[in-house]
Amino acid sequence: MLHSLHSANCCGRVSRRTFLADMGMGFTGLALGAFLHREGTARGDTAAGLVTPAGRPHHAPKVKSVIWLFMMGGVSHVESFDPKPALSKYAGKTIDESPFKKAVLESPHYRKNVMDFAVTPRALMNQLYPLQIGYRKHGQSGIEMSDWWPHLATCADDLAVVRSMWTTDNDHAAQLQFHTGRHVFEGFHPTIGSWVHYGLGALSDNLPQFVVIGSPPGDCCGGVAAHGASYLGPEHAGVRLVVDPKNPLPFGTPGVTVTREERKGQHELLRDLNRMAAVEYPDDPAMRARIKAYELAAKMQMAVPEVMDVQAETPAAHKLYGLDSPTTAAYGRQCLVARRLVERGVRFVQIYDGGGGGGGWDAHGKLKENHSSNCARVDRPIAGLLKDLKQRGMLDETLIVWATEFGRTPGAEKSDGRDHHPYGFSVWLAGGGIKGGVVHGATDEIGFHAVENRHYVTDIHATILHQFGLDPHKLEVPGHKRLEVDFGKPIGEIIA
Repeated sequence: MLHSLHSANCCGRVSRRTFLADMGMGFTGLALGAFLHREGTARGDTAAGLVTPAGRPHHAPKVKSVIWLFMMGGVSHVESFDPKPALSKYAGKTIDESPFKKAVLESPHYRKNVMDFAVTPRALMNQLYPLQIGYRKHGQSGIEMSDWWPHLATCADDLAVVRSMWTTDNDHAAQLQFHTGRHVFEGFHPTIGSWVHYGLGALSDNLPQFVVIGSPPGDCCGGVAAHGASYLGPEHAGVRLVVDPKNPLPFGTPGVTVTREERKGQHELLRDLNRMAAVEYPDDPAMRARIKAYELAAKMQMAVPEVMDVQAETPAAHKLYGLDSPTTAAYGRQCLVARRLVERGVRFVQIYDGGGGGGGWDAHGKLKENHSSNCARVDRPIAGLLKDLKQRGMLDETLIVWATEFGRTPGAEKSDGRDHHPYGFSVWLAGGGIKGGVVHGATDEIGFHAVENRHYVTDIHATILHQFGLDPHKLEVPGHKRLEVDFGKPIGEIIA
């Protein structure tokens, strides 16, 4: 019998599926057992094993997909979506000499919520640094934005700007923290994309449901854990794709020497072998992930290159996303592919922009040069993405989130830069049942502390999950106790 080929498992007991397979069901039994295990209907001897939520939302969802735009390095909130004229008015003065000493240094939030990555606290950056760019009100809503975002400014009435974010990591591992809700000192935890994947499963049989584009954070800052799934299992982690139709992922095409018929036969054999293994090792998460990965990979080999081939798009679309300019083409192509992915049923698309620690938007010096060039790269493509989704009728069911790990200090560093700033910064959301043309929360007069409607990063997670119809409290996994801060609270004031 089949079972005799393997050593006894479960202390001599035989699992239900193994017994059925051994009793002559053959490949039919193997396939049935694997199917029932995947669906959570049949289980082995381990009653405490993980059963995923079967893809049913807890309440009526408002979105089908999220496109998560993450700017790595730390974007200056005061030179983007939270302009502070007081910085120019009191430029050159120290915080001690300014009218804001008490509000900054005697705040209950100062130093209290920060865990220093390098043990010693970062310097205050005491001398106020003037705004490096002008700003204006935009749209009927009159949202103030800096002049570095002229294209996005035309979409002001679609944005919900949250100006009162805070986090606890004052170094670039805050990139990991924004995705998991936990400081790097607390280890790796499931990311927001993996929770969505775990809670809802697949909309498409041909594409991954959690796709990652762009270079992830460096190892110092979370690395692949910034789109990982931790204890949820590797099958719920993000799948990195390259925006290149010729090589979108390693071994993403069968190769020119293999015919479709040969490849189909290989896949069928591999599927049968995987199902045999699944019967004997039903509670092995790595095995489950490997089987799902092989099955998905076969379908992806056809679907992914087609998604990446943006040449099928119209010249008007290329222009809208900035593919006609060397400055905007690279990021524009990523944004266009993101739209093509959600159009085909991908639930969560995460686009990283910038390098790891010390790169990207990390303007310790030459802030004006850094931010002006970075904004010029991404401003037009992001605006193009919003406008394209809107004109296609997709913005209502697609949530766009623009975020960064922290802001930058009101005070100067190296005379012409700003340091990391976790005490108060900005993000924005658009589409997906979010109110447009609103500003929520506030920092103080120089942008130091979030002082009105303060939100920790997991409030963004909770807002996303709420729009997907998910209650994070109902997604807990046995054996993995979560803290209340992990769940966050949806930002009701910006939900339509």
